[in-house]
Amino acid sequence: MKFLKIVVVAACIAFAVLACENGKGSRKSYVIADSKAYEASIFRQNCAVCHGQEANGKEIDGKIIPSLRYGNAEKKSEQEIYDQIKNGKLPMPAFKDQLTEEEIQKMVRFIRRDLQGKEENEPQNNTK
Repeated sequence: MKFLKIVVVAACIAFAVLACENGKGSRKSYVIADSKAYEASIFRQNCAVCHGQEANGKEIDGKIIPSLRYGNAEKKSEQEIYDQIKNGKLPMPAFKDQLTEEEIQKMVRFIRRDLQGKEENEPQNNTK
């Protein structure tokens, strides 16, 4: 019986450690649809149509539009995200004519901080 308790406690600790290391909990908790943030409004107006209402990606005409929370998007640097929003990268259109410089920078921080749960740790040199 004592062995069983030890196994259960060890399993709970292992589960907790894995959950913390996963890091996806904070990203899933940010609900774009419920947010009153300016950046969430920009997302709903410009990005949700392709990336999905909660930025989890979706399929359009047989093409997979990626998540902005997980996968390849979370491997990109702030500069790469900035460049893609501003200049586009097929099939994504450029937003340099729809969004101001400040709005593009806000969207980079929104994706990294709110959607991906990352701290701002890379210097932003977005003067292109």
